[in-house]
Amino acid sequence: MTIEEFKLTVAHGDLPSGLSPALTCLWQDARGGWDTAHHIAQEMHDKTGAWIHAYLHRKEGDASNAAYWYRRAGRPVPVDSLEEEWHRIVSELINQP
Repeated sequence: MTIEEFKLTVAHGDLPSGLSPALTCLWQDARGGWDTAHHIAQEMHDKTGAWIHAYLHRKEGDASNAAYWYRRAGRPVPVDSLEEEWHRIVSELINQP
């Protein structure tokens, strides 16, 4: 799946089957399901989950909690837009071997 195809599923509201928890989380977030996305992120105990958790708290406006999760993810706190960060995370996940 390409990022363009992923975005189309978001636009049409059809959650693709077989998505990883990380991509499901970002799909839910893009559809306005922050709470669902956050619940999924809380169950991810790796650096990817920490990165998504950080993004979600940044989106929520909780900068100190976001900073904690960025540290756990080993990533700097971004200075670009939330949309750009969402795109970057999805792109990285889709392009993983």
